[in-house]
Amino acid sequence: MPRGTRFTGSVTIVDVAHEARVSHATVSRVLNNDSHVSPETRERVLRATTRLGYSVNQQARSLAGGRSQVIGLVVRDLGTGYIGEIVRGIDDQLSTAQYDMMLYTTHRGGTGKESVYVTSLAQGMTDGLLLVLPQNPESYLQTLRQRRFPFVLIDHNGSGESESAVGATNRQGGYDATKYLIELGHRRIGFITGSMDLGCSRDRLDGYKAALCDHGLSIDQALIRQGDFHQPMGFTCAQALLSLPDRPTAIFASNDVMAFGVMEAVRDQALKIPDDVSIVGFDDIPQSVSVYPQLTTVQQPLAEMGARATQMLLELIENPDQPAQRVELPTELIVRASTRAIK
Repeated sequence: MPRGTRFTGSVTIVDVAHEARVSHATVSRVLNNDSHVSPETRERVLRATTRLGYSVNQQARSLAGGRSQVIGLVVRDLGTGYIGEIVRGIDDQLSTAQYDMMLYTTHRGGTGKESVYVTSLAQGMTDGLLLVLPQNPESYLQTLRQRRFPFVLIDHNGSGESESAVGATNRQGGYDATKYLIELGHRRIGFITGSMDLGCSRDRLDGYKAALCDHGLSIDQALIRQGDFHQPMGFTCAQALLSLPDRPTAIFASNDVMAFGVMEAVRDQALKIPDDVSIVGFDDIPQSVSVYPQLTTVQQPLAEMGARATQMLLELIENPDQPAQRVELPTELIVRASTRAIK
């Protein structure tokens, strides 16, 4: 049978195995989220299920009430405390509700990989989906809406009011951190953005710019560098900022992980924190108190965001017709030792 053929009749696990060029036992392990499957094989099987329109046999998989009692969670990676704190809040709620979690990581596979995972999870493997910082999810959210499949976005605004979403006051957080640095006497404040395809990144940048304008400071584009929420990019962006003829006396990174990269760059140039350069992050992940000096940062209630999103999803599963909810939890500036008044 040619690859890519779409079946018009009932698709079986044997058909998926043939399409993915694996054994039917391997397909079964993928569908049951067995960890003993390589990422490459898992992705090939999931792509095959999507091409063939395969749906998991709900009768065989469901528990009482016709449900799987499983929630799907799609995240970019597990390498930071940011995701760990969100997952902690999710897990607490799922344990109380006696639900299990099926976790998929996209790493840097882009929207194509994310779309494959979401489509597969929505074909009977789970009762609902939690999507953390999804990458341009519009490509598959319409499919979920058409199927009336429950989902909630975390730290992402979605494409409109029709999606349930939980986030934080990112613009206010960006404003508060910048205002604090200005009050310390800093006038040259570097800013490293997150991935600009995400609303939270744009909101933090907007807050930074608004604080500068409100305090009579001009926006210098040379002080704004585009990051990606990863530590190496924080290091690279900070190197560029510190190489300016009139270097900044403070750098505000859009998340703590990039702020750790900024710290490395400052030390690499034999400068001192905070005597020569003050540094601020965003998120308040657990590692922010483990670095030296401890990091001043904007605290997001990450565990609470995960818990609230899970509560909303469970409500949607029980009542799919209820209107979308959009929740924005407050941020808070946490002052520690990485900032000081300018000399």
